[in-house]
Amino acid sequence: MRRRIRFALVLVSALAGVDVAAQATRARPAWVPPRTADGQPNVQGIWTNETITPFERPANLRDKVFLSAAEAAALERQAAGRREDEPPARSGDVGSYNQVWFDSGERVVSTRRTSLVIDPPDGRVPLRPEAEAARDHASAHEGDSYEFLSVWDRCITRGVPGGMFPAGYNNAYQIVQTKGYVVIFYEMIHEARIIPIDGSRHPPASVRLWNGDSRGRWEGNTLVVDTTNYNDKGWVATQAAAGRIKGIPQTASLHVVERFTPSDADTIDYEATLDDPTMFARPWTVSIPLHRDSSYRIYEYACHEGNRAVEGILRGARAQELRK
Repeated sequence: MRRRIRFALVLVSALAGVDVAAQATRARPAWVPPRTADGQPNVQGIWTNETITPFERPANLRDKVFLSAAEAAALERQAAGRREDEPPARSGDVGSYNQVWFDSGERVVSTRRTSLVIDPPDGRVPLRPEAEAARDHASAHEGDSYEFLSVWDRCITRGVPGGMFPAGYNNAYQIVQTKGYVVIFYEMIHEARIIPIDGSRHPPASVRLWNGDSRGRWEGNTLVVDTTNYNDKGWVATQAAAGRIKGIPQTASLHVVERFTPSDADTIDYEATLDDPTMFARPWTVSIPLHRDSSYRIYEYACHEGNRAVEGILRGARAQELRK
């Protein structure tokens, strides 16, 4: 009898605890962003997204969707250690300068996911064989012509949504809002993306653009951006996706839907879903938190003016040919 009474008391206490927790949850209203003068949720400011979280889930993690707190801390310690300056090999040797301007971050994403790709569930981009063949062909012929180099290497564009993917440096974005428009200024390659939110439609299918045509709308506090009308010249080119998807061509069939959802005063949850039946076996989604950094300063990234890489690659290939 005493056991039944004790069990009943424990059960009542547990249920009471659940009820208290539920009441506490209900008592905390969802965060409501401030508004611009014309009533839009205000997401203006400078945002960054550098992270050590890989774009695709590493093979050794397989079905592991989230890291434990201890695992995340261990990875962050390793990243910090790699960035420490090595002692000079000899007196007066200043060592490598590369880490001076690399800024790929030292932390995993705040969700502790094991990859930025969140769908499919395995965290891997569902590439078609045609996509892999196109990537491998371009990689094998980089020295033949500038046309086989990525549009990022050529300082044309990082693309949409590729421009929102973390890179080795210049991971900052400035969002500006005005009546009828949201503008995203990208630090990398110095691009400005103008997104109408006035309800206007995409242009006719005959109009094809490098970065497609973006049209936005607000669904509650979420900015939804629909992008179509791509030409067939762009690439999904990102250092964050070294290997499997670095250099996958975008075709005219590409359709991208992005969602910018402010979750608190200093965080925007960014998601992009890509659908290109020619290159991908199914649509896939990437998720990257953007963090406000009011102290960050975006300077001009004069990509074309300082681009010696393409010339160097092609000259090097010609020099190798002469040695054969």
